Amino acid sequence: PLSLLLKASPLIDELSLFDVVGTPGVTADLSHISSVAKVSGYLKENDGLKKALTGADVVVIPAGVPRKPGMTRDDLFNINAGIVRDLITGVAETSPKAFILIISNPVNSTVPIAAEVLKQAGVFDPKRLFGVTTLDVVRAETFVQEITGEKDPSKTVIPVIGGHSGETIVPLFSQAKPAVNIPADKLGPLVHREKINVHSYDTFTESVMKAVKGQKGIVEPSYVYLPGISGGEAIAKETGVDFFSVPIEFGSSGAEKAHNVLTSVSPEEKELLEAAKTGLKGSIDKGVAFVAKSPEQK
Repeated sequence: PLSLLLKASPLIDELSLFDVVGTPGVTADLSHISSVAKVSGYLKENDGLKKALTGADVVVIPAGVPRKPGMTRDDLFNINAGIVRDLITGVAETSPKAFILIISNPVNSTVPIAAEVLKQAGVFDPKRLFGVTTLDVVRAETFVQEITGEKDPSKTVIPVIGGHSGETIVPLFSQAKPAVNIPADKLGPLVHREKINVHSYDTFTESVMKAVKGQKGIVEPSYVYLPGISGGEAIAKETGVDFFSVPIEFGSSGAEKAHNVLTSVSPEEKELLEAAKTGLKGSIDKGVAFVAKSPEQK
């Protein structure tokens, strides 16, 4: 579905697909869609990854496997972490200036993994690495619509900060614009419900591309390396973690400014933030440790 949406985007000139299986068939289907983008597909054989990445301006990584029967969480983590590590190694070698959008779960760990691989290659630019958390916001807006009755949920803007799984997702309903009145008995279930839903990525990809092409004033939530982005250092000090999702203002060079929305959180949201910080620290450390113990990529 993501490749279909990207193929239909008028912002994309060329779409290169890479996977270990099935890419030729998907490419053939997409080629029949009447849109600007030229589509090509590659498999692992014959330097497929290198060919797919050559000349790329934006790299979107949704790769990963679902949890299967008998598979532990650590098994799943090691497989998906390895996939992201190897793909980012290819990006570092072939298109080091590309904007990298990480969708592969667990995002809380895979973005730090990507950063560590890029650091090892000497090409890490924090302004060009994003963990995609857009759907956390989309879901929050949609669920609030059910309570407020607003016909168009996109007209309500709700910041969602922290990370991209479980207790690390913190929706700031107190900062909704326009303000919404959520009854206390609805708030708890709403927060929990928001946390168990995650997807949607083409909107974020298009926002990055619009900014790269010169459009101003684009702000999207993203899980980023805060110390490398204007305004991020203060947020990193306040949260105690280097990777954190906040509203990010985009520009032609990527992440231009991190917006600090922590200054006016409610008491209930402060409690959620404390739990989020703890969860994030563990996930970030796990990602960094994975790369540290990985064999050198060649």
